[in-house]
Amino acid sequence: MDPTHQGPEEYGQNADDSGRSDGRRRPSRESTAADFGQPAPQQARVVRLTAGDLLLTVNPVDGSEVEAVPPGAEAEPPVRRTPAERADHERAGAPPVPAGPPAPQLPLLERQEERERLVGLLARGRSVRLTGQAGSGRTALLDAVAADCADLAPDGVVRLNGHRRTATDLLYGLFDAVHHAPLHRPDPEELLAHVRSIGAVVVIDDLEIGGPALDELLEATPECAFLLGTAPDLPAPGIDAHLEEVLLAGLGRAASLELLAKVVERPLTEEEKNWAGDLWFESEGLPLRFVQAGSLLRQRDRLNTDPTAFDEYDYFEPRPDDAPPVSEAPTPETLDVPLPSLGEGAAPAVLLASRLSEAARETLRFTVALGGEVPHQAHLPALVGDTHADAALGELAHCGLLSPAGPRYRLAAGVLAQLEAGGYAEEAAAHALTAAQHYAWWVSHPSVTPQRAAAEADAIVAAMSRLVPDGEAGRASAAVLLARSAAPALAAGLSWGAWEKALRVGQEAARIAGEVAEEAYFHHELGVLALCTGNLDRARTELETSISMRGALADKSGAVAGRRALALVADRSGGLVPPGRPQAGDEVPAVRQELPSATPPAAYPAPQFLARQPGEEAPTVVAPLPEAAPGKGGGRVVLGGARRNLAAAGAGALLVAVLGTVVTLGLTAGDPEEPGSRNVTTEQSSPESTPDDGFPDDEPGDVPVPTGGIPGGGTSATPSASEPATPSTSGSPSPGPSSPDASSPGTEDPSSGLPTSDPTSDGPSPSGKPTTPTKSPTPTPTAPTTPPTETPTTPPTETPTETPDPPDTSTSASGPAESASASASASATASSEPPAEDGEPTEVAA
Repeated sequence: MDPTHQGPEEYGQNADDSGRSDGRRRPSRESTAADFGQPAPQQARVVRLTAGDLLLTVNPVDGSEVEAVPPGAEAEPPVRRTPAERADHERAGAPPVPAGPPAPQLPLLERQEERERLVGLLARGRSVRLTGQAGSGRTALLDAVAADCADLAPDGVVRLNGHRRTATDLLYGLFDAVHHAPLHRPDPEELLAHVRSIGAVVVIDDLEIGGPALDELLEATPECAFLLGTAPDLPAPGIDAHLEEVLLAGLGRAASLELLAKVVERPLTEEEKNWAGDLWFESEGLPLRFVQAGSLLRQRDRLNTDPTAFDEYDYFEPRPDDAPPVSEAPTPETLDVPLPSLGEGAAPAVLLASRLSEAARETLRFTVALGGEVPHQAHLPALVGDTHADAALGELAHCGLLSPAGPRYRLAAGVLAQLEAGGYAEEAAAHALTAAQHYAWWVSHPSVTPQRAAAEADAIVAAMSRLVPDGEAGRASAAVLLARSAAPALAAGLSWGAWEKALRVGQEAARIAGEVAEEAYFHHELGVLALCTGNLDRARTELETSISMRGALADKSGAVAGRRALALVADRSGGLVPPGRPQAGDEVPAVRQELPSATPPAAYPAPQFLARQPGEEAPTVVAPLPEAAPGKGGGRVVLGGARRNLAAAGAGALLVAVLGTVVTLGLTAGDPEEPGSRNVTTEQSSPESTPDDGFPDDEPGDVPVPTGGIPGGGTSATPSASEPATPSTSGSPSPGPSSPDASSPGTEDPSSGLPTSDPTSDGPSPSGKPTTPTKSPTPTPTAPTTPPTETPTTPPTETPTETPDPPDTSTSASGPAESASASASASATASSEPPAEDGEPTEVAA
């Protein structure tokens, strides 16, 4: 077939069922296409799974997408596994059998009493905490007890590993061991409902949680009996946990010598027994030390038999022609290798590693670089560069340098520190970089399933974590590449604890490397993960960060995916999406507020508007909006961002114009020579026929005076409640806020106040001319007092935030009855209040 043919293909590019293609060039199927400059075809692994009631689409290209599960696409309910399926599942999660000859089966010495006690407690449904030092034989004892309890519980025995696992990880591991639910991760409520019905003996080795976390694990599984293997320094659970404590001590001298003989597979000499006795005293009888000491004795026997057994030419490489022949070496009869020293017996890792093959020593260097995590034996040939390097895992396991940890191996207790002291960590950064590059290629290969990637999660996370603190150029980018490649596979493999660790390490590495696009991807994935786990606040923060970064990069597809997830977060949190910038033509409706008193409530303090000089630009005021009272115009109107500032500025400009109009109308209407003139006084009351909006009909002179330029009303300067009222200019005190007649006539808002004069003036001058205005103690200037019967001066061009004049109690054209009524009300109010001291500002009338 023509390689440029654009027809359908078995592994085609978006070809539909009718045979049509999308028009792009079909990549070649030849495996050597990359050798000719054309990249090998790789398919994006898109996996769809359900997390509770959410449908998660793991897309490694643009980022994961999450949505509500559509009707009809709900996941099938989990099904309990049969005993045969549970056995297959446990066997698949066991560590691989090392290559090479099988290791001898060691007996369980001096543990029969602890074994019977543990089985008896578990048979009665009690949970037990087995506490012992690292290397005391906890794993061997747990294996024996688990075999004895196979038929105690209806769901059998569940083996879990607690190394670097949280309580949530253990609960999901227990659910997966008993139930079969492919591509489905239950939400926390569903998870608790399923694990509450599980009745099994749960054996957890290397548990690293304690205290409240352990209490949470035990409370969530009331029908399970737990056997927990922990270290002595782990925090104990609460007293309500009802855990039995069993201490695991070291072996006795006789049992230690017997174990050493089982490892060597021959009787011990008298010299070896004395050496083993000193080692028993030094190591406190830890079985791991005698397993490693037996490996030292085996190596010594091998050297006595074949002096070239551990030279630079191992058994998998042919000896070169220029190498000395074996016959020239010393004969076995003349070679006597001494016993190791006591220090070498107590810390034998370096001496043991020096007598292994070069592939095994290189494997140890990679293991030290990964923090003790041993790569799978299938990766060792590629990492070490030796086709027979997979046999190195067997060498290390037979020497007692490794211990099983779930589906993998890791360095035994104390071995990592010994190897680091022996110089195996000198090139740790370079080995971690090699491992990261290898894992990035491997996890992206189409043949690697998400389950295989999840089994190597600890080594993958360790490789990228080792590169982040390093400041050398290129290593942070390698960590970003590995995290970018492994995160989708870990998510699809339902290993979400490792998925979160990979995302956080990748985000930090992308920040260090300056890769903004990748950092935005990691923020998006962290937001999706938080949304799927129910942490809405964290999801909102991560998604908003990702959207802003992708917006700066003009990544439209990524930004759209982030906005969809953010809309789902807003929908689940019950809130509203923050308002965007108003479009052209949007109207800013007025906000009406009616308050019962002149003083605003404490939750909405009245802002103090500062006076400005002529020609100075008016400041933009941002004030909190109180809730609008029900009335005409419907419900609440929310102004956000720039719209609120525009509304405030426009209202201020409108109030300045209205105030000038009101003053002008009052001046022109107060001519005493015109019989039909009518003065606007402060004692006029609004007629009963005034409509709800506060504006009288056909009365241009009764336009209400604005009160401060904020939509909710309020005065421009409201004194505190602790300040007493001062006498007004007419000789009688102004009414206080509690006076029933303290409302301003002709105004819509009862909280608005009228101008008051300077508190230092005693009234109008005897000459009848207007009193010269003086500044009040407050920073805002005051308006001049204008008697209603005299021709006033030109009103100053002040902002509506000036200190208002006091109400005039003299008789005006509106009638003596109104003035007398207002004066009587003011006097009655003032009689119950103490007189104010001189110099204090007059309290604004409500």
